[in-house]
Formats: sequence, C-alpha cells, structure tokens
Amino acid sequence: MEPFYLSTAFKGVQETTPLVHCITNYVTVNDCANILLGCGASPIMSDEAEDVVDIQSICGGLVLNIGTLNKRTIEGMKAAGQCATELGHPIVLDPVGAGASALRTQVAGMLLDNYAVSVIRGNMSEVKALAGAAAATRGVDVNPDDVVTPDNLGQNAAFACSLAQRTGAIVAITGAIDIVADAGQAFAITNGSPAMGKITGAGCMLTCVTAAYAVANPQTRLEAVLTAVSAMGIAGEVAAARMRPGDGNGSYRMCLLDAMSTMTADVLEQNARIEAL
Repeated sequence: MEPFYLSTAFKGVQETTPLVHCITNYVTVNDCANILLGCGASPIMSDEAEDVVDIQSICGGLVLNIGTLNKRTIEGMKAAGQCATELGHPIVLDPVGAGASALRTQVAGMLLDNYAVSVIRGNMSEVKALAGAAAATRGVDVNPDDVVTPDNLGQNAAFACSLAQRTGAIVAITGAIDIVADAGQAFAITNGSPAMGKITGAGCMLTCVTAAYAVANPQTRLEAVLTAVSAMGIAGEVAAARMRPGDGNGSYRMCLLDAMSTMTADVLEQNARIEAL
C-alpha cells in the first residue's frame, strides 16, 4: 500500500457529506444517526422492504446491522442489499451476535454470500462465527477465548487477511486491539478506551462511521476503514479525558458524540496508533 494520510480520508468525508442508508440495531439507531452527523456524513434510517430500494438509490452506501433481527427487516436487508450491489454502493456488514443464535448466523452468512459486501465490521467472536470458525458467542460481547492480545495478534491478523481474500471485503475486527485487513496486509490499531465497552452501541456507531468513510473514499477503501476505526478510537479516548468526577455512562455517551463531532484532521494524524503487521 502506498503511504497515505488519515487527513485525506477525513477530508473526503467533510467535503462530500456522504449519505448513508442504515438498516441497523433498534437499540442504537439514534446514536448511529448522530454519530454520522458528527463525523460529517448524513444518515437515512429505513428498513421497510417497500421503501429501501428508493432510499438506497439516492444514497451512497448501506449499513446492514443484524442486532435486532426480525422477519420484516430481513426482507428489507435483502432488497437494499440487492439494490446496493447493482449500483456498486459499498455495503458494511455488522454481524452483531453472530454465533449466539442460528438465525443471526444464517442471516449474516446469507447477506455475505449474496450481496457485494465491501466491509465486515465486528468483534472477533462475531467475525469468526460469520466465517464458520466459531461455534458460539456470548451475546453481542466477544468470547474471552477470542480476545485479541499481543501474543495472538499475528495469528488473528492472518485470519483476517484470509477472510478478506475469501470474501473480497475489508475486514475490521474491533476490540482492545483492532485489526483492519485486506487480502494482502493487516494493521493493528490501539486507540480507544475501556469506557467504550460500558455503553451500548459503540460498535454499531463505528460501523456507520466506517460506511461514511468507505463512501467518501472509493479508491482507497482500506485506508478509509483504517481512518474510521482510528477516528472512533481517538474519540473514545477524548471522551474519557473529558469525564468529570461523578460522571457515568450517560455522560460518556454524550462526550463520545461530542468528540466525534469536534474531531479534526490534525487530531487524527497526531493521535492515531496504527502498526503494520
């Protein structure tokens, strides 16, 4: 990969205001809309099968998040996925809780198999389940056996590259150490805060931010995903630093949204911790 600057991908979002169609988790839909606005993009939330084709047709990309599946939204995902594939729009798949139930695992696999998914974003347990490499996850949290550590980083990076090669998608596995990979190379990102795991929706929000960056930077998609993951991690750090004595989870959530909306290219460049593996 040629040298790149995170500021380039960041400015791509700021200059184009990408419109992102989200079929996402009911638990986090408001935060997903606000984080998109905060990062410089624009959201549309629609999961009705009779509505999604028209909506996707006017958008630049699509988020498919299986966190609150039901039969109606599955049909909406199929229709939107087909439309996005035909139009060449990037699709970001978030296999929330894959492995926790047969339905989630089957639907995530169906979406990956049938539509042109550009990015897979999940924790290691979810991504392994999607790849058929894990039997179970613990709800939407990563199984302790699947946590990425410095000791297993190389092995997990190889897995991510292999999955990227098989699917043609950029693979973003997020946790205490994030891995972003395509078929030929992988990177570790160590930005973030433990507080991000104490609120609902940090991963769902990242998936939407990733879609915005993918839409805005079509020729440099790997770099776009690296920038999105770094930006979210840095926002998590900034939010934690802004917390005052006595503040709790609700305050952190608001600080996280604030940190993303006040992010600058310089802050990104100066604070991103990315290592080529």
